[in-house]
Amino acid sequence: MSDLNLNEDQQDCLQEIINVAMGQASDQLARYLDTFVYLKVPSIEQVSTLSLIETLNNNEKSVAVVSQGFFGYEGIRGEALLMYQPKDSDRLADLLGYEPDELSVEEQIIDLSSILTTTFLNVFAKQIENQMSYSAPRLLAGSQSAISDHLAQQSFNWDLALKVKITYQVTDYSFNCDMVLLIPESAINNIKTVIDRILEEF
Repeated sequence: MSDLNLNEDQQDCLQEIINVAMGQASDQLARYLDTFVYLKVPSIEQVSTLSLIETLNNNEKSVAVVSQGFFGYEGIRGEALLMYQPKDSDRLADLLGYEPDELSVEEQIIDLSSILTTTFLNVFAKQIENQMSYSAPRLLAGSQSAISDHLAQQSFNWDLALKVKITYQVTDYSFNCDMVLLIPESAINNIKTVIDRILEEF
C-alpha cells in the first residue's frame, strides 16, 4: 500500500483551504437558518478501505446518511457523506422552517445536505482553480440503520483515501451533523500537485 502523507507545507495549505470552505458553508447555513453555527477543528486522516467502516462507525449506531459524489477537473473526485443522529433528524422541520407534513424527513435531510455539500465543495474548488459537478444526493438508508450497514453496501473502488471530517453544530437548536469527505488515492495525488502549484506562487 502506498502512502498519502502530505508534507508539512502541503498539510498546512490543505488545512487552510478546508477551513475557508467550511467557514463559508457554515456562514451559508447560519444565514439559511438565521442562527449561529459552531465549527470544530476538522480532522484530516488517511484511511484504508478495510478500516473505513470501522473508523466511521465510531459514531452512535443509529444514523441517517446522505451520500453525494463530486467530480472536478484534473481527476479530482470523491464522495461526501452527511451523517445525522435520529434525534437531530427529527428537528429538521423546525430548523428549515417547513410546515408539518410539507416534506418528509428524508426530503428535509437531503435538502440540508445539498446546501452544506455544494457550498463547501464549490468554495474548495474555487480555491484550487477547479469546478465541481455533483451526483444527485442519495439517502443511503433509514435513520435506524447502523452506518456500517450503509457503507457495507457501497463499492469503494480504491485502497486508500483521505478522510476529512467536519462537525457543524447549530447552537439554538442543539443540532449537529458531520460531513465526511472521502477523497481516493488518485485524486489526492492530483490535489497535491495543485497544492504544490499554489505554494510555488507564494
